[in-house]
Amino acid sequence: MTIYAAGAVCWRMVGGKVRVLIIHRAQRNDVSLPKGKVEPGETLPETAVREVLEETGLAVDLGVPLGVTSYTMPNNRDKVVYYWAAEVTDGAFGTSEFEPNEEVAGCEWMSLRRAKKALSYVRDVEVLERFQLLVDQGVLRTFSIIALRHAKTIPGSEFDGPDALRPLTHRGRTEANVIVPALRAFGPHVLVSSTARRCIETLTPFAEATETRIRKTPLISQDAFEDGSSDVRHVVAKRVRKLKSAILCAHGPVLPEIVREVGLAAGGTRQASLSRAGDLPVAGFSVLHLSLDQPGSGIIAIETHVPQLAG
Repeated sequence: MTIYAAGAVCWRMVGGKVRVLIIHRAQRNDVSLPKGKVEPGETLPETAVREVLEETGLAVDLGVPLGVTSYTMPNNRDKVVYYWAAEVTDGAFGTSEFEPNEEVAGCEWMSLRRAKKALSYVRDVEVLERFQLLVDQGVLRTFSIIALRHAKTIPGSEFDGPDALRPLTHRGRTEANVIVPALRAFGPHVLVSSTARRCIETLTPFAEATETRIRKTPLISQDAFEDGSSDVRHVVAKRVRKLKSAILCAHGPVLPEIVREVGLAAGGTRQASLSRAGDLPVAGFSVLHLSLDQPGSGIIAIETHVPQLAG
């Protein structure tokens, strides 16, 4: 059975230069990037954030995905590790309470050049090489627009009332709760929802968990989309201009338009990738990473996540 894990390249600016965090693991007597195994019920982004906190004491939000490494462990089991870039803010750095322990003997901030030499495994160096590309391109600092489809809803044929008032099913309410940790891993600060009840109910668990207000707009509702009164471009352009991570919760027919408009607002990007990012199942979401320093440089990366429910 394959073991799945997740981690991050934690970075911060020191004197105008990028520094990355490596950890010294006591039991294995090696130097690596912070990472750990996925626990039952966890998503990969959730694992990455938790493992960074447990191993380094740093609370981070995830940035651009840095790809995957895979290898065979000494027990002959395969291991697959997913990585993200993760900026360590001054606040997170100042409040870290890391203390050496049986698993992690120490943490050390290094230049990329020194870190590549210090790491024990070529696979970790390859992750840093991908990270280096972001640095070289000047797009290391990012924010994200998250396109979220509402959770499972009572079918229109079974609901006696306006379409906009259809509520979530029991499964849909479960999905809305399950996706909270994965969404939270990317640190969205703004919640924008269609005025439809099913979208508002999908965002409510996240809003309550983070004490964030839901901003409702008919401009990305399905009713407006179908009668021609929607204005997806206006909503998306505003969010991109603000340079803050945000969730836009809408409907199946509207999401491809939201994703397309993010691509246009960011300066154009690959149409095939955008098409896939907008084709989401219920409670699925795509994270579109954009550059803070070069907002017109296109979408830096796209990743899609789908809730996994037991049974």
